[in-house]
Amino acid sequence: MQITISARHGHLSDQTQQKISEKASKLRKFFDRITGIEVTVDLEHHEESVDVEVRASAERTDGFVARDSASELFAALDGAMHKVEQQLRKHKERLQTGHRQPGRKQMPPPLEGESDSD
Repeated sequence: MQITISARHGHLSDQTQQKISEKASKLRKFFDRITGIEVTVDLEHHEESVDVEVRASAERTDGFVARDSASELFAALDGAMHKVEQQLRKHKERLQTGHRQPGRKQMPPPLEGESDSD
């Protein structure tokens, strides 16, 4: 799994990038088909708030995107990670339950007196 960390309008220290990478790698326990994670930190209004965007790409999906902003970097990161975790859990649940309507062959036959040509 590839983790990419980038910063807009500023620079992140190596130690901060390492902490972000550790937090991002924990997403793998929610969905093991993740192929890559991109974390973008926007420091344009650093005094007011920090914006964080997390994009997770996985096999056979369009991907998962979450954004959050907070006064501190790791608070915003935790919020965005939580949103991605929820998306991953929901996606995994859909895969496990099938989340599809039964086809015509799986539907029980109509009871006497009922007909499709009402």
